[in-house]
Amino acid sequence: MSRYRCVDARKAEQFPVAAACDAAGVSTSAYYAWVASCARGPAAAALATQQVVAEIRAIHADSDGTYGSPRVTAELRRRGQQVNHKRVERLMRALELVGHRPRRRQSLTRPDTSTSPAPDLLGRLFDPTSPTLPGVATSPASRPMKGGCTWPASSTWPPGI
Repeated sequence: MSRYRCVDARKAEQFPVAAACDAAGVSTSAYYAWVASCARGPAAAALATQQVVAEIRAIHADSDGTYGSPRVTAELRRRGQQVNHKRVERLMRALELVGHRPRRRQSLTRPDTSTSPAPDLLGRLFDPTSPTLPGVATSPASRPMKGGCTWPASSTWPPGI
């Protein structure tokens, strides 16, 4: 129960408004402003939000619960509503409406663990001291190659530093 409703209930029981406001911890001017806002009814923005909420519920129901906020936003714009995607996301979150999220695809190929690995047909020896063997990476200490040629030995490698 809000503080203003509590003050309103005490006023109906013939308590003074000032004493009820002091007990509830609100000012009398704030209480009377709340009473005036209740008498005016909902604002135009609140009515517009209710209309958008009703359309969001209808779009979501028409799609059998598959449309998420991007598709709902696009459909609202097609229907002539001027809405922001963030507003639609916020309203759908408040209404606990979510779209269909497809499951992640599972890998279709799995290694066969019961068989032995493929044979090494090249007979590779992974020895960094002999870079002439096929499949062996060059040593980090060797100079880089450019176009098949070795760069000249220089004390300023790499160039431009």
